[in-house]
Amino acid sequence: MIVASDPVRHFFSLLFSSSSSEAHEINTLFLRYLILAGIIVLLVGGLVIGGAIRFRARGKQGEPIQISGNKRLELLWTIIPAAILAFFFVLTLRTMIQINQKADKNAAPDVVVIAHQWWWDIRYPKYHIITANELHIPVGKKWLMRVESADVIHDWWVPDLGRKIDAVPGRSNYTWISADSPGTYLGACSEYCGGQHAWMRISVMAETQQDFDKWVSDQQHTPEIPKDNLALEGAKLFQTKTCANCHAIANTPADAHIGPDLSHLGSRQTILSGMLMNNKENLTRWLHNPQQVKEGALMPDFQLNKHEVDALVTYLEALK
Repeated sequence: MIVASDPVRHFFSLLFSSSSSEAHEINTLFLRYLILAGIIVLLVGGLVIGGAIRFRARGKQGEPIQISGNKRLELLWTIIPAAILAFFFVLTLRTMIQINQKADKNAAPDVVVIAHQWWWDIRYPKYHIITANELHIPVGKKWLMRVESADVIHDWWVPDLGRKIDAVPGRSNYTWISADSPGTYLGACSEYCGGQHAWMRISVMAETQQDFDKWVSDQQHTPEIPKDNLALEGAKLFQTKTCANCHAIANTPADAHIGPDLSHLGSRQTILSGMLMNNKENLTRWLHNPQQVKEGALMPDFQLNKHEVDALVTYLEALK
């Protein structure tokens, strides 16, 4: 049975959820500010209500006595807030230092994230892997992440894993990313970047070292040439319908990087940067009329007929 307090409990469990030391520091500081704000609300509210009741007008009481000047009280309400501000200033400064650990910009990053309108290009230089929208990391390891933008200002933010980091055109920003436990951590672009900003989602898959190594091995494996006749037709259509002008697929002539790399599209959980689950129905909708699904995306409508869409979907689903 669901009780009334369950949604509230669930909300606060998400609000203070953290799966990295950086996120824990941020949540702890936020909780302290929240407690302070609650105390102030209760104090001010209590004084206002208490004063209104105690000093309310009674009958023909006349003009109330005017009181002005109380040095002790004025010193008290000046010194106490100043002390609280100083205390929280120190706490905030400490948290900023903890979550903003310096990175050697000359060091090779473990992962490079390039933001686009409206998707994430994710590259693993050490493993020679290029993928999109879903970041895989091993649990318990702190990775150096370089964040860039290909067009406008974006902002990478996965609340459970720590701080935000801006993606600025022409500039490389660095941060550390890690997860304490396996799981899928969701985030989003937190800098307004255009019409589909709300559908620029992030998924970080934190995996055990064994699972991560398997994922790396699968990604490094070149997709096999499809044997199914419909998939073969889709592979030919991919080259002739100019899909190859924007996308890359390993072991094929397609080597463009305007749109997401599709080499292992079939193994991804979502498409369109987390907008839709990756399945045959949603791929069909997307290829049939991209602008109807995600208006403003750079993907053009090729006016494909049903058979051509089916062939392309069969081919793309086989890329695992």
